[in-house]
Amino acid sequence: MNKTLLAVLAFLLIGGLAVYWNATQTAQQTAGHSMVTPDTSEIAQGAPIVEVALPAELSSEAQIGKRAFEAKCATCHGANAAGQNGVAPPLVHKIYEPNHHSDMAFVLAAKNGVRAHHWNFGNMAPVEGLTDADVKMIARYVRELQAENGIF
Repeated sequence: MNKTLLAVLAFLLIGGLAVYWNATQTAQQTAGHSMVTPDTSEIAQGAPIVEVALPAELSSEAQIGKRAFEAKCATCHGANAAGQNGVAPPLVHKIYEPNHHSDMAFVLAAKNGVRAHHWNFGNMAPVEGLTDADVKMIARYVRELQAENGIF
């Protein structure tokens, strides 16, 4: 065999392995993950979208986040981040798990707003009066709610 043939075979082998690896990673990422939004057509307008189990106790950071959430976020995202049909999505939902939406995504959403991309509630406007530190505490609260509800 000449060097050119070996180089072509090596290139094809590496390319094939890359395609295989990418396909298996995509399958692993989607296995058990439902990023499909639920059908809310049977839920009354303004009603909670999900049921949220509350932790027996919140960390001190999450307690601070809960107060900030109730002051700035609950109007749209509902009590305990359960969402409100026709208004805003639940943050206690698989879509917002840490591997899909990092805590920094919450910070950026509050600071810059968000273009609608998972739910059909329209765009989210920036939230006035919150610091990055406030939003990090809110994210801690949401993460503890998520963990109690099996979202990691």
